[in-house]
Amino acid sequence: MVINMIKKLTAEQRKKIKWFPTIDYSKCTGCMACLTKCKRGVYAKRDGRPVVVSPYSCVVGCRGCEPVCPKGAISHPSDRHLTQAMKGRSLPVCCGGKNL
Repeated sequence: MVINMIKKLTAEQRKKIKWFPTIDYSKCTGCMACLTKCKRGVYAKRDGRPVVVSPYSCVVGCRGCEPVCPKGAISHPSDRHLTQAMKGRSLPVCCGGKNL
């Protein structure tokens, strides 16, 4: 199932949705592809490695940094998790989808 990315959430709405990347440091080589890809300020470089410093800046539903990681060190919650988190909420979406 494809989940459309959520846009224009208030800060309060966004903090209720636990959607952000996780880095598996046992796989991460420190190439910084994730930091380069993400223009939302989710990542920063610390001690030669990417760190998630602003998790709630990640666009809900976005997984753009996952495929650019050559080692598969980046993951996000599942579509099922996102669907459950969005139940009962009417929030605007982008990418031509219907409101969730």
